[in-house]
Amino acid sequence: MKDMYNKYFNIKDTLFDITEKYEEAIDLLVSIGFDNIRNEMQRKTIGKSITLETALKMKGININTFSKQLENIIEEKRNNVDGILIINEPSPKNKTVVTNEPSPKTKIRIEGVLPCPVRVPLMESFQEWLYKNNDELNLKINYDLKSASVGVEWLKTSLENSESADVLADIFISAGFDLFFDKNLIGKYKSQNVFEDITEIDHYNKDFENEYLSLKDPDNQYSMIGVVPAVFLVNTQELKGIKMPTSWEDILGEEFENKVSLPIGDFDLFNAILLNIYNKYGEYGIKRLGKNLLKSMHPSEMVKSHIKKAVKPVVTIMPYFFTKMAKKGGPMKAVWPKDGAIVSPIFMLTKKDRKEQLKPIAKFFSSKKVGEILAHNGRFPSVHPDVDNMISDEHKYMWLGWDYINNNDIGSLINKCEKMFNEAIKNKEVKNGTIDDV
Repeated sequence: MKDMYNKYFNIKDTLFDITEKYEEAIDLLVSIGFDNIRNEMQRKTIGKSITLETALKMKGININTFSKQLENIIEEKRNNVDGILIINEPSPKNKTVVTNEPSPKTKIRIEGVLPCPVRVPLMESFQEWLYKNNDELNLKINYDLKSASVGVEWLKTSLENSESADVLADIFISAGFDLFFDKNLIGKYKSQNVFEDITEIDHYNKDFENEYLSLKDPDNQYSMIGVVPAVFLVNTQELKGIKMPTSWEDILGEEFENKVSLPIGDFDLFNAILLNIYNKYGEYGIKRLGKNLLKSMHPSEMVKSHIKKAVKPVVTIMPYFFTKMAKKGGPMKAVWPKDGAIVSPIFMLTKKDRKEQLKPIAKFFSSKKVGEILAHNGRFPSVHPDVDNMISDEHKYMWLGWDYINNNDIGSLINKCEKMFNEAIKNKEVKNGTIDDV
């Protein structure tokens, strides 16, 4: 019998059983700190020794909220929203006409990835808008907007093997840095002036256009629809005399060595963290981040914490959205860094040579309605000037800045930071005599 929270799984099921049946659960578990679940061998061995209920309790995660989120992701996959082709024919109200067969008559192609928590409402809103404006648009639109958990590796290969902008869709939406600025990927088309911001938004939300930062592209090539902020989730029970961290500088302190969990599986956000730390603290910051990464995150150690002392992260760095899973009244406390939540921008690229056809679609994705879905449903702050992001004015954001991006080879810089980060971890393990566990 399924538990009260959902209709797909029981919280008494092991992590292995759940991930074996629903592969999409892996990314959600990784996002809250179970990094080793991504490793197939550890998932099959250690994952069998811990139930979902125990794992969430150990993390101080609200079981109801997590279960609902996982249920939404499972339903999203079952509904097969990917690869939809909109047909230019009238559709009965509340009925979606779709086919998964590509059409040679397709005129507009939209691709990308959307944040998992908001993908379903965004897709539903987009379909509703398409049918409402179908006759006026006079377009056949093929779109494939995947869940962010899928990643963008499917696109990287084609980008690396092509010198033609035709490999890119007419509209592309995704978060991240390396994909957009790496000169071997989309970055090479930026230098060719392939894209233009056609949203016609003159000024971004005051959260992102103020005296200390500006997210709007001064070259008017890249547009944004929102951001994914990285904040801290602190286990107050594990502080044990350590001062509550309130900034990224605090997180780099020696007192947090082997006490920090990072979203390494979320490449978009992880790369944003690496780049911002390097920009602000240089090589020292990257090396300290590597040293402070907690290696011992095996669920088997956590499940035995009632028998012996388990090694748990004091701080888990994660997207702001997931902090709402923390159990109210529990030991997990969300902290917005006083020096700013590092952001991974959600970019939207539109091809300049098709801007007249793309303009209505670009305006939809940059609209207040979409902005409110991002900000209110997913806690992904919107850049739309009229959206209330429901985040206190005292909360700041950390952004690389366009001058830094344009004056650096971002792809090479990410590789450099990753190498330093990994070397710091390896040196730490050699020093501690646990290199075999790396």
